[in-house]
Amino acid sequence: MKYKFIKTVSWAMLFMVVAGTFGCKKFLDRKPLNASLEDLNQGGLEGLAFGLYSAFTDRNSAYHGFSSIPWFAMHSFRDDDAMKGSSAADGADWGVIYDGFQYDKAHWSSSIYWDQKYNLIAKANTLIQTADSLDLNDLASQTNVAEAKFFRAFTYFDLVRVYGEVPKIDFRIYSANDSKKPKATVAQIYALIDEDLNFAIANLPPNWLNTAGNNAYPGRLTRYVAMALHAKAKLYRQDYAGSLALCQQIISSGQYDLVPAYASNFLVAGENSKESLLEVQAANDKSSVAVTGYEWGVEQGVRGAGAWDLGWGWNTPTDNLANAYEANDRRRPATILFSGQDDGYGKTVPDYPTIPRLYWNKKVYPEPSMQEATGVRVNRWINHSLMRYSDVLLMAAEAANEIGGATNMTNATTWVNKIRSRAGLVDIGSVTQAQMRAAVKKERRFEFAMEGERFFDLVRWNDAATVLGSLGYNNDCKKYYPLPQAAIDFAGGVLVQNPCY
Repeated sequence: MKYKFIKTVSWAMLFMVVAGTFGCKKFLDRKPLNASLEDLNQGGLEGLAFGLYSAFTDRNSAYHGFSSIPWFAMHSFRDDDAMKGSSAADGADWGVIYDGFQYDKAHWSSSIYWDQKYNLIAKANTLIQTADSLDLNDLASQTNVAEAKFFRAFTYFDLVRVYGEVPKIDFRIYSANDSKKPKATVAQIYALIDEDLNFAIANLPPNWLNTAGNNAYPGRLTRYVAMALHAKAKLYRQDYAGSLALCQQIISSGQYDLVPAYASNFLVAGENSKESLLEVQAANDKSSVAVTGYEWGVEQGVRGAGAWDLGWGWNTPTDNLANAYEANDRRRPATILFSGQDDGYGKTVPDYPTIPRLYWNKKVYPEPSMQEATGVRVNRWINHSLMRYSDVLLMAAEAANEIGGATNMTNATTWVNKIRSRAGLVDIGSVTQAQMRAAVKKERRFEFAMEGERFFDLVRWNDAATVLGSLGYNNDCKKYYPLPQAAIDFAGGVLVQNPCY
């Protein structure tokens, strides 16, 4: 059985810093006015730090904004690779709002996404403030602070990509009124992200190897994870030199590489591999899967009956994606499960319209061996990969190409060809800067299909109107979602809605 360190944490030892909202409930709650060492039982700051990881898999928060349907909607439904999925009638409003770009500022999906992002930010702020108030400067405490700052940066990066200008809350909340803040500019949010990630890079360890040379904490943050997120945050602002420098540090560290088979990234045997930088940890032993299984795979599983009742069927591939791959691209059968065809394990998937979609997300398909081992039919054990080494290679290639020069072009070609070689495709050869730019865009699409990167890539490349225009992305307002109306109402005039809404 694989040891998953976040599963050892009790929620009882966390300071509950945010109350999730439906409708007009407050999204931040009143907290104790101080902390003492006696308050930090069951592991002290380590316990608070572990609680940050648990926010990704908390089954007590229905429809959470990190790995469930609101996340699919914001990160995936809005691109040309994915759609709402499920049956036509199930959640039909979601399809209109997200697939069709008819954004609804009052829809509860955005409130859940927003609330749970600020929930994690508030937990991170509590840890940071506690360490500061108690003057905890020892190495272990600073590592925990670095973890908190990474999670705060990670969460604000999502918020700024989804909403644009958002309130900057970088302090502990003691009164609900403390959270009534106006929007900060995008530049101010990125400045906080930069500050937090610089601290995380300086204070996180390079790995968590124990004396036996094994990873003592699978999935726990390292400085290279912080570097990768910082490289991406810089790439979004076209700081190509800064992004490339960070990617090259990761590449030259020798700690990461592509695994030989692309599909193994999405199998239990491939979890926490040498390609993995950041992935949400789901327990996979029989008792844990049955009781506390992770919903990531369940909500995207095949929507059928009997033995094919494998989930809710949300977030399914489009015809556009299915028909876009080069011939013999190994990523296609690893990404798309086809109705009416073999599932890769010797069983034939029911045909459409017996089940409501032509395609399903193969990256969360339940392995028969795990179904047998756990006694659970639906996939409650799959980890959610948030960042892989392939992303670092393609970010490095993109940045190097935009900077230009013979050495950078040679390196970019090497990195792109490494991705293509694993996919079973021929090398790209000598190309111009424009051709390399197109190659990077193409490889990013197929390497991370159904993983929530495509929409944001299209927006930052200024390609969204061209690629998504026929789907309803008809003006630049669509790049940002409107702020939740519940948050606007709660702030009482302090928080102003995004333009166009």
